[in-house]
Amino acid sequence: MNADSSTGVLTRFSVAELNSAIGTLIERGFAPRFLLEATVSRPQLKKGHLWLTLMDEEASISGVVWASQLPRLSFRPGDGDGVTVVGKLNFWAARATLCVQVLDVRPSLSSVLRRFERVRDLLEPSGIFASARKRPLPALPEAIALLTSVPSAALADMLRTARERWPATRIMILPIPVQGGVEEEICRAIAAVGRHAGALGIEALVLARGGGSREDLSVFDGERLAQTLAACPLPVVTGLGHENDTTIADLVADYRAATPTAALVALLPDCTSALQRLRSLRSQLGGELRWRLQSQRQALLALAAQRVRSHPAHILQQRRQRLQQLGHLREALSPQRLLRRGFCLARGEEGQLVRSLAQVSTGQHLQLQWADGLAGVQVTHTNPTSEVVVDPFAVLSSP
Repeated sequence: MNADSSTGVLTRFSVAELNSAIGTLIERGFAPRFLLEATVSRPQLKKGHLWLTLMDEEASISGVVWASQLPRLSFRPGDGDGVTVVGKLNFWAARATLCVQVLDVRPSLSSVLRRFERVRDLLEPSGIFASARKRPLPALPEAIALLTSVPSAALADMLRTARERWPATRIMILPIPVQGGVEEEICRAIAAVGRHAGALGIEALVLARGGGSREDLSVFDGERLAQTLAACPLPVVTGLGHENDTTIADLVADYRAATPTAALVALLPDCTSALQRLRSLRSQLGGELRWRLQSQRQALLALAAQRVRSHPAHILQQRRQRLQQLGHLREALSPQRLLRRGFCLARGEEGQLVRSLAQVSTGQHLQLQWADGLAGVQVTHTNPTSEVVVDPFAVLSSP
């Protein structure tokens, strides 16, 4: 109780006056809006309003989300969730009741990580995160669908990257909300892209969101979103937040990029590198073509030479030359040529060629042949000699 400082008389209030005075003090002395770190306990819907208790280790206070505000919440808290509340104080003078009116609520990091782990453990047995189900990205996509918030700095960076790397690919932008309780809207957008991908020539889907806190990315930890991404007929690339942020959507995606810009880098080839590669291939193809032409030219020349060699006139000429060579050889080896030089041939009584004195005996009749005729002789004596005489007719007398 307070006393009047001048008179020492205590101020007198009615209950209504006291409660009204307290309300006035609160309105004048407390911030119109504030942030409150707390844990949610016993959230309950009553007549469309969400009532809950906000507490920490030492104290608690009631809180309420009015029905008109409930659809606009970025996060719908559950029992035991750590949250950061944007709120203001409500004081009902009739019962002197104090309550935090919740204007917005965001999960704390601990709550986000617990939800991430819960959904991950729930989905992992189904194989939805398995590397075996990851699909390869298209090498040169004709068109890609880009799902992100519009406008945003992340979108501007991605479009600039796309123009620099591969301007031939069409970028089809589908605006989506990327924060708050918008999981259902994102799922509908992904399903719509999947249904119309064939007609639009879309070959991949990019789900992107610029940087922010891990709590801001909690919308991408939803079970429904994970299942929708897994059912998408297109390869999915995610670029959500920063490099250290990993969401459930990242685990399901066919390719997880560290940032939104990195998602476009992974999906689109670099036109400068592609041009260098084309130049290299052109050089290789030119060398291969020249080698093939040279090989074919040589083959044609060989075929032409073979055709000449197989022509009847050429064969006849070869045969004529061969006959001439054989005739010259026959002439060179003919005994008549030696006989014309003054040599003679000795033959026995039966006409056999006498090659050695050992074949001759005294009194034997021989026939001597010269180039110009024959003569019969009788051996009167023999005179062996020790000198080695080479018989020039040995080769000519072979049968």
